[in-house]
Amino acid sequence: MKKKNAASTASHSRLTRRALFLGGAQIGFVGLLGLRMRYLQVDQADEFRLLAEENRINIRLIPPARGEIYDRNGVLIAENEPSYRITIVREDAGDVQEVISRLSTLIELDDAALNRAMTEMKRSPPFLPVAIAERISWEEMSRVAVNAPALPGITPEVGLSRKYPMGPEFAHVLGYVGPVSDYDLSKLEDPDQLLLIPRFQIGKVGLEAKREENLRGKAGTKRVEVNAVGRVMRELDRREGEAGSDLQLTVDQKLQTYIQARLGEESAAAVVMDVESGDLLAINSSPTFDPNLFVRGISVSDYSQLTENTYRPLATKSVQGTYPPGSTFKMITALAALEEGVINSESTVWCPGHMKISNRRFHCWKRGGHGHMNLETALRESCDVYFYDIALEVGIDKITNMANRLGLGVKHNIPMSAVASGLTPTRAWKERARDSSWVIGDTANSSIGQGFVLASPLQLAVMTARLASGKALEPRLVKTVNGIDQSISPEEIPDLDVNPNHLRMVRKAMYAVSNNRRGTAYSQRIIQDGYRLAGKTGTSQVRNITAAERRAGVIRNEDLPWERRDHGLFVNFAPFDNPKYAVAVVVEHGGGSKAATPIARDITLQALYGEDPPLDAYPKKDRGRIKAQQERLRKEYPQLRSDGRDRA
Repeated sequence: MKKKNAASTASHSRLTRRALFLGGAQIGFVGLLGLRMRYLQVDQADEFRLLAEENRINIRLIPPARGEIYDRNGVLIAENEPSYRITIVREDAGDVQEVISRLSTLIELDDAALNRAMTEMKRSPPFLPVAIAERISWEEMSRVAVNAPALPGITPEVGLSRKYPMGPEFAHVLGYVGPVSDYDLSKLEDPDQLLLIPRFQIGKVGLEAKREENLRGKAGTKRVEVNAVGRVMRELDRREGEAGSDLQLTVDQKLQTYIQARLGEESAAAVVMDVESGDLLAINSSPTFDPNLFVRGISVSDYSQLTENTYRPLATKSVQGTYPPGSTFKMITALAALEEGVINSESTVWCPGHMKISNRRFHCWKRGGHGHMNLETALRESCDVYFYDIALEVGIDKITNMANRLGLGVKHNIPMSAVASGLTPTRAWKERARDSSWVIGDTANSSIGQGFVLASPLQLAVMTARLASGKALEPRLVKTVNGIDQSISPEEIPDLDVNPNHLRMVRKAMYAVSNNRRGTAYSQRIIQDGYRLAGKTGTSQVRNITAAERRAGVIRNEDLPWERRDHGLFVNFAPFDNPKYAVAVVVEHGGGSKAATPIARDITLQALYGEDPPLDAYPKKDRGRIKAQQERLRKEYPQLRSDGRDRA
């Protein structure tokens, strides 16, 4: 009996120890669990609250309004218009294909736009919205909004899209905007987060591209609460961004429109520059195109029509095109000779119709020659031999130096695409670029604006403005940025560092070109007192004329294919007594200066009057034609019917 009780006592003791061990283990586990729960719920509460907020709250960028662009008188030439679109957020949509399938039952979706959207979704972060339908109607927008609960990740939005109300008239100045491409991003080391928003628009060419930093603005942000399927429930707060800067240009919309109308379908360019300030009042290239096509996404057929057009409507000929300046260069050769003391106003050269240089004949445009020529008569009648002769004494380096001082061979800093430097050759340039030595025949060719010399219409306008003013004017395209004037005072513009008497001699000769009966532009003169112009004609060859052709008779431009005809040029300033505007016109393959001179005369009068000039400003023989022309242009361009504007 005692043994049984002892065994029972030992067994009870073992059970008690086990119970205590298990109980202690349970208490320890519960204690550890409690400590862990306290750590998570108290110590780590802020961190997990933040994680929960990130799952429940999205932060989204708000694209800023792009800055608008105005002409010098406040006419809107680039604006933002409301645009309805549908976007999708990949991480909120779940099954993207299923959601798009449902959406397609409500609105018509473009296959190309869908493919583009799918590509953008793959390259973009999953939280960024991607546009899958743009420029939809209000009715389509409403249908999507009503069915929003069944379309997770889909949001109907009202955005802003660029619009160019003047269409083609400012296409080459403003350029256009378009969606950010991979190529755009590749050029940036640290791109603005705005640029990562799919289909965000930036300037592609022209002023829109060159002043992108001004026009783009800064993004805002908004915090939105979303439900379990990603549907936006409410907006929690918003921080507005900063709209882009508004720009006001120096260009006059009405004059720009007139010039575009006057150039018509010619392959041509024209520039009008204020002689006092350097403001570009007009800067046209023709033919042109509608930049709105590029904003909306240009079709293959429309783009092909532009690229296959022989007259190159996409080229900005006014600043990008470079041409042999022909006889418009002769003022430079004359000034270089005057400054070097090679000639004076009375010096004469005999012109028999040609000049022999190194066993080669250099011909004058007048086969029989001009006879004795001085500075004024040589410019007035555009005698080539006179300038061959004086150029050989001056030398190419001095001529090129003068050309640079007058704005040729220099890249002018205006915010447009592909602004050309042109070419004013030197001995060193030919050695470097052509690996050959300069010869005196090169100097003869350069003296009349042929050979290697190239200039853009913008450079020719700058040259003319500097000749008229005696100042080293720089062209200016942007007048104000957010209302802040960008101009410099006339007193700050440096002088040309050319003898004023020599400038007066050249200006007097340019006056004779248009107002002396023997002048090459006399038929296209202005007869109104106080408005008379001083100018210079120019014809630049684009082909070689052989000796055999000269003996047989030079083929007329009218009998040549268009692309082998001479370019026509004319530069002028007016009024002669008190210069206000300088004008340069180039007509590609126009057959000579006769194509450019009447256009330049009409542009000059339009700039001076601010509207259609009175018919008595024209010679009597032209008045009937001019009246018919004015009526036709007003009919085709209704915006020309309004009264003239003050260009202050």
